[in-house]
Amino acid sequence: MSKSRLIERLEWYYPTERFHTFGTFPGLLAYALFHFPLVDAILIGYGLLVCIYILYQGQHYWKLKLNRLKNIDFDQLANIEFFKQSKRINFILISLMPLVVLIQLYAVDWQMRNSGFLWGLIASLFAILEHINYYHTQLMIDNKYDWEYLIKNRKLKESSLAKDLKENKF
Repeated sequence: MSKSRLIERLEWYYPTERFHTFGTFPGLLAYALFHFPLVDAILIGYGLLVCIYILYQGQHYWKLKLNRLKNIDFDQLANIEFFKQSKRINFILISLMPLVVLIQLYAVDWQMRNSGFLWGLIASLFAILEHINYYHTQLMIDNKYDWEYLIKNRKLKESSLAKDLKENKF
């Protein structure tokens, strides 16, 4: 993909990611906390908070990529360290998900009274998939270049952030 085409793509993609980070998912969290009794919203609240945290990292990454393409300076070393630390924190947060499931089940006397539990599992799974998408393998196929790569190589691409962290530069 050419530099100008990539800039054009990131100029709509980054604001969209930022909107989901600061609008869509906090809105879903607020809805869940008002819709479900607090005791039923433990898992969905945790899953959505982890989603928001991981989405924040993603939108920050796309902002940095756009800045790099537009030759806008930023502290590369500090941001590399931010993403390495965030990856470790993500692992801890994801590792705690089974414990949060148990806490949720204990809080409701081991009965799944409503769909809050199912939505909590879905939010947690989404957070895990977002982490994989940003830090390991690009799961999202949203343009013809991604499709061409998948068809040609019969595998998903390594994520852009994973490559940048390996190279220690954006």
